Amino acid sequence: MSDQRWVRCPGCGAEIQWNPENRYRPFCSERCKLIDLGQWANENYRIAGKPAPGGSDANPQDDTVG
Repeated sequence: MSDQRWVRCPGCGAEIQWNPENRYRPFCSERCKLIDLGQWANENYRIAGKPAPGGSDANPQDDTVG
């Protein structure tokens, strides 16, 4: 039995070997990694949770200590 672990790239679905030599893991390439990062930056992905105090329009710079 082979001890090599193969996974699918979350970006394009290509099968890649999971090992320390793959510096982009779990992605197959820098391209897939950057596309995923862009999706997060554009807020296309979200993590479920409670809304932030003050609603979504809250601005941390408006908090002043008087």
